[in-house]
Parts: sequence; structure tokens; C-alpha cells
Amino acid sequence: MNPAEDERLARISWARLAEPEDPVAWALIDKLGLQEALDLVVHGSRRASNRAVARFAARLQRWDLQQDLAMTDRAGARVLVPGDAEWPDSFAALERPPWCLWVRGPADLAALAPRSASVVGSRSATEYGASVAGDLAAGLGDRGYAVVSGAAFGIDAAAHRGALAAGAVTVAVLACGVERAYPSAHTGLLREIGETGAIVSELPPATSAMKMRFLHRNRLIAALTRGTVVVEAGLRSGALSTGRMAARVGRPVGVVPGPVTSMQSAGCHEAVRQGWATLVTETAEVIELVGAIGTDLADRKQGPVEPVDELGTAARQVWGALPPRASREVEGLARLAGLAEHEVLAGLGELDAAGLVEQRLDGWGKVSAR
Repeated sequence: MNPAEDERLARISWARLAEPEDPVAWALIDKLGLQEALDLVVHGSRRASNRAVARFAARLQRWDLQQDLAMTDRAGARVLVPGDAEWPDSFAALERPPWCLWVRGPADLAALAPRSASVVGSRSATEYGASVAGDLAAGLGDRGYAVVSGAAFGIDAAAHRGALAAGAVTVAVLACGVERAYPSAHTGLLREIGETGAIVSELPPATSAMKMRFLHRNRLIAALTRGTVVVEAGLRSGALSTGRMAARVGRPVGVVPGPVTSMQSAGCHEAVRQGWATLVTETAEVIELVGAIGTDLADRKQGPVEPVDELGTAARQVWGALPPRASREVEGLARLAGLAEHEVLAGLGELDAAGLVEQRLDGWGKVSAR
């Protein structure tokens, strides 16, 4: 007997028999452990003697562990379980992590997770949103970050394509088996992702996408990476739920602002108002959000630097009191600036040294007024 292999097979079996986060399955596992809970389900359901596990009886009729392993091989996939070198430690933040993962593609999830970001958003993306998502993903890729998303229409697809255009690793987390292209229109995109990145699912092969499975999938996107960026999301959207899940497991969340009239951005704006998300507008700000504290800082944004910005207070006050074109004497400047005459003279000295003012026959004036 090989306990590690037994646990691996038990986890694969649970992935087939129960939905992710199934409360009954988790209650049994928490009480009995993976293998003993599975034995109870297998034998108890077949005898229909345990009402707590009767819900698994229908799936048990088609449960075939060897077939699942064969389908995994045919799909060119591998199965990861906790303890494997490639298993991402970041899933430990989830209350109910996946029992196992099916992965197709060369990317090492454990290696990429510490330097990765999720980029998600509305399926009905605007041209603006798709453009921003692509630019952010490409920028993250240029800085060595892996980009994770859900391969859906709209923002997800734009993020994957942006990363691929930058030659970066991108990971698609699916709500169906890894051998399936969902949506089917993204068959080519998923093929390209699988060539250099990874296609990931906690659902076994031949599993179809269903609405509830997208919500389970979203928690994996949220937990896998260092942080999540939401680009366009309505007040009720799966992308916004991904952001909430990321915040719940202690990951930073960034949202991209949109027009205040756009319903596609209403959820992003509300997330900032509620205080669980930070506004981001460019790649540098995303990296500051998800990167190492104190090292991945974005440059501070500021308006144009004026010539007098670096001068002292008195010089700035005198500059403000000088008319654009005319001249003014020291006494008049002192009155307008609220300074003593010696302070005005000191300020004029600074301005003169900076080449900003000149003394004329009728007083002092700005050089730029020539």
C-alpha cells in the first residue's frame, strides 16, 4: 500500500463524485478523512443505507477511476494534489481548496504563483475595457508576471491575448474539463495558451461547464495569484465575485475606473466606494499593488512642474504678486504678497538667480513677459 498514492486516487475520486465545495462531502472528509469518507460514500451509497451520502449515489453509478485516469492521459494533462512540487501553496488561503487539479500545458503553477496577477472582467466588455485589459496584461508580462484569467469572452480573452502578445505566460482556469474548449469560439486561444502556459481545472475530464461551477472556478483565480485586477464589472457579475473572493482571502484587489455612465464599470466604482478595492490605471500601479512591499513602487503622478515649484515660500508669493506683463515696485509687491519689504527683496533675489525676473526702470517684472 502506498498512502500517498491512495490519497491521490481518493482526491481524484472526490472530484468526480462531488461538486467543488460540496458541504456534505467536506463535512464527511473533515470528520473521517479523505479515504474513510470515500469508503463510506462508495459502500454506503450502494446500499442506500446512509442518508447523508445518498446524494452521491447517482454519480457513483458512473464513477470509474481508471477511466478518469485514461481520459487524463488522452488529454495530455497531469493531476496535481497537495504535496506535489507543482501544487501552489497559495491555495492554502481557501477554506475549501480544490481536492486536486488537472493541468494541461508546460507552466509550473507553484513557480509562477508568487509573481502573478489575475485580470478579469465583464464578458460584454466595451472597446475601452478590452483595450485596457490587453495593455495591462502585456505590461505585466513585460515585467515578468504571469497573467491568470478565465478564458471567457470580453475582458478575460483580452487579458490572455495581451499576455501572449508580450510573450508572457498566461493561465486559463476553466469551469469544465481541461480537454474542453469553453467557450468553443476560444478553441484557438486555448490551444495557444496551452502551448506556453497552462489550462487548469479542478473538474475531471468530460465535465461540462455549468453556472455554479463558474463561481467555484472564480475562487481558484482569486487565490492562485498575488492579486486581482477587475476591468469592467457590473454590480452583479462573476468578475466582481472574483474580486470579493480575492479580498476575502487576503489578496489585494485593483479595479479600473470607467465612465460614470457605464453600467459595465458600476461594480468597479462601487468596490472602491466600499473600500475593498484600490483604483488602478496602469501596469505600474498594478505591480505596486501585487508586488513586493517597498520595492515595486509606481512613480508618483503629478502635473507639470512650474519654474517656481522648487523655490522658497517668499519667492513663490512674490511671483504670484507680479503681473503677467507689467512691472511692480517693491512696496507694491510687499502689499500684494503680504510680506515685509526685506522678504520681498529676498524673494526677488531667488527669482532673479533662477532667471525668472528682471529689474526694470519702473520696477520688477517677469522675464517671460518680454
